[in-house]
Amino acid sequence: MESTSQVRDPAAGTALTLEGVLADRGAWRATRCSVGRAIEVIGSRSALLLMREAYYGTTRFADFADRVGITEAVAAGRLKELVDEGLLVRRPYREPGQRTRHEYVLTDKGRDLLPVVVALMEWGDRYLAGPKGAPVRLAHRDCGEPVRVHVACDAGHDVELEHIAVRAGAER
Repeated sequence: MESTSQVRDPAAGTALTLEGVLADRGAWRATRCSVGRAIEVIGSRSALLLMREAYYGTTRFADFADRVGITEAVAAGRLKELVDEGLLVRRPYREPGQRTRHEYVLTDKGRDLLPVVVALMEWGDRYLAGPKGAPVRLAHRDCGEPVRVHVACDAGHDVELEHIAVRAGAER
């Protein structure tokens, strides 16, 4: 019989179910946690807001700094980190009579982060927006319906927290 363990919050009820070698919480540590590694890449406020601006179509350095409300030094450092991590790529451009500059363009890796940013936006809209509601709304351009993020299995079922099993990476 496979061992299981559920992480419980008395106020919220059942959460994730830990299975197999992970069922014994005292026997392992999350030392190679993908969440932790992702936060190392994108975990700062300025990095997330720079990515938000890239999704909104911002490409020019000065526009990033201005729209996010950070100093040019912070913008330069964070944009370099995002380029180094492969979320953005620097592309040269030159306006007539001006020196060559660089714009910042989303890569596939950067585009793949979009659901994370949309999920944070949804959470902020739900819990932090205040009495006036969400400041912006995301909609599907083709049909006008709201865009949202949800958790689903590969078979297409929406999956609630209580119905998620956590297994070791090699387990299926």
